[in-house]
Amino acid sequence: MFKVLVSDPISDMGIQMLYDAADVEVVKQTGLSEDELVSIIGEYDALLVRSQTKVTEKIMNAAAKLKVIGRAGVGVDNIDLEAATKRGIIVINAPDGNTIATCELTFAMMMSTARMIPQAYKKTVGGEWDRKFIGVELRYKTLGILGMGRIGSEVAKRAKVFGMEVIGYDPFLTEERAEKLGVKLGTVNEIVAKADFITVHTPLTPETRHLISKPQFEIMKPGMRLINCARGGIIDEMAMVEAIDQGIVAGAAFDVFEVEPPQKDHPFLNNPKVIVTPHLGASTIEAQENVAIDVSEEVLHILRNEPFKNAVNLPPVPANVLNKLQPYFGLGEKIGSILGQIAQGAVYEIVVNYAGDLIDVDTSQLTRYIVKGVFQNQLEGINIVNAMHLAKSRDVNIVVQTSSSSSTFTNLVTVTVKTKQEEKTLAGTLLSGYGERIVRIDQYPVDFAAEGNLLLISHNDKPGIIGRVGTLLGSNNVNIATMQVGRKVIGGSAIMVLTIDKPAPSEVLADLSTQAEIVNVRALTV
Repeated sequence: MFKVLVSDPISDMGIQMLYDAADVEVVKQTGLSEDELVSIIGEYDALLVRSQTKVTEKIMNAAAKLKVIGRAGVGVDNIDLEAATKRGIIVINAPDGNTIATCELTFAMMMSTARMIPQAYKKTVGGEWDRKFIGVELRYKTLGILGMGRIGSEVAKRAKVFGMEVIGYDPFLTEERAEKLGVKLGTVNEIVAKADFITVHTPLTPETRHLISKPQFEIMKPGMRLINCARGGIIDEMAMVEAIDQGIVAGAAFDVFEVEPPQKDHPFLNNPKVIVTPHLGASTIEAQENVAIDVSEEVLHILRNEPFKNAVNLPPVPANVLNKLQPYFGLGEKIGSILGQIAQGAVYEIVVNYAGDLIDVDTSQLTRYIVKGVFQNQLEGINIVNAMHLAKSRDVNIVVQTSSSSSTFTNLVTVTVKTKQEEKTLAGTLLSGYGERIVRIDQYPVDFAAEGNLLLISHNDKPGIIGRVGTLLGSNNVNIATMQVGRKVIGGSAIMVLTIDKPAPSEVLADLSTQAEIVNVRALTV
């Protein structure tokens, strides 16, 4: 008999399958302090929480039998993931349960800003009969969706029913999937320039922070309307206030803020053209039940030693396999991360080749690290457990190959990322005394450490280029730690890889790009 403790208010209907399970005893006890949890957690096999319970290392150290912690929701900030991993406790969440709730809130916000419903309501209940609220229709308007994951795709389906033209952006949206959704592909700037409405559904990452900011507002059509029910910070709040004042943005609706709750003097709160709500994306009866159902189902799978998918930390690996693979985990993730940063276009296939002694063990765990690396700069919450699931959900094919030996290295990991635009390949290995090394980029042999701030420069092999690059970086106080140059033939195409002490400013990268014989400059962070 498995014992499950529910320590936060979670829908009883949502966890009904746990109550009904013949091999499970459910105890619901909310409002427990850390010490109170410590005193009882030792008898439980599973713990279900929402956001109130803080699952600390102290609690987990007392949890002798605990196999799984289930979070009825998306975020797991209240759970010490590192401590859970050390203890071999699987942490799962419910990323799909609020999809429809957030999608429908997005449409409610879109309709509200199109017809100024909250503003009209406020005046009417205040005793004013003001019929000067002239809105716009959604029909025949262009909707730009930045982020075509679960929620963005659902928004697109509904927008088509409203007679809207939809343009979508997502770094992993292929032409085939876009066609299935009836969506045209576009870049961020193409969408910003064409759309009448824009809604954002990306995770908040360094790449998506202020995805819409002053440069984007400058190319928008006057009368634009913006919706953010995703994450605060994707749209630059202060830049949007300026755009409203300039007449570029006619209205906006935000369910999220860069800092929550916002300060009382936040300019959104007193702006008649901005509609705000207090992060209600998942606040429906159905969503709360759905996340509870999803996490209950996963908990049962884990307790019964059945396959599961929504874990957010590392599952157990046999010790003999772990000992052999663990040194390569960091290398694999870094290879994937570099490829994810340099490959242009939507990824449709990742080919991994293992050569040497690695073929003697199950490398599936290492493959997960590689796939995680490819997507980690674009997808929020990706980890080695859900990486394959997320890749499959985006129609990305994962191919694993083996070679009995490598002509140069004892072990070699080679990864190729394929998009509609190009194929990019990296190979890496572990060298005794030198650690993780990248030894090939496409057809070019190189040898550099996969760490820190890197510059990857494609250029024509002409005298003086290296000197110009060094001079330009030095004059801008960017110090070069290492440099590697790769070429196949004298005077042909070549690359140089520089490790620099700090990220190069954007204007320096722009200057490098304009230098004669330089084809492309990419700043990478590993």
